[in-house]
Amino acid sequence: MARARIVVEAEVRPTESIEKVKSAILNIIDPEDIEVEGGEYKRVIAVSSSLQSLERLRRLLRVERILDAARGAMKKGISEGRLVFYLHKQALYAGRLSFVSGDYESPLGAVRVVIEHPEPRRVLDWLAPPTSRGRPVFELDQPP
Repeated sequence: MARARIVVEAEVRPTESIEKVKSAILNIIDPEDIEVEGGEYKRVIAVSSSLQSLERLRRLLRVERILDAARGAMKKGISEGRLVFYLHKQALYAGRLSFVSGDYESPLGAVRVVIEHPEPRRVLDWLAPPTSRGRPVFELDQPP
């Protein structure tokens, strides 16, 4: 079976600190590698090959009690073999989750999350299962 690949990236705007952008990203992922790329326009890119690295994101979705909203936002980004969604960078730096449609909804740009996996719907169900009265209908084990 193909492995998962997770890439979380954000542009570093001229008024921002690279360390703060890294900190925002590290609030949702425990990457195998995180680096800064680019010349004039820098990007912080965190990469992982394990869904386990998204445990912080999974936990935060439950702590903030936003599974339904998160599921709706993530569902829009499902395609063959991948799940893509965007998070508000400043909210993420503050340890909060706020889903956005793209860079234009976040003044300093959004954090882009790309999860490549053979079963993106199963990943979605693991991260943000459907709920009833605010509680998960089921909890799945981490997909392989």
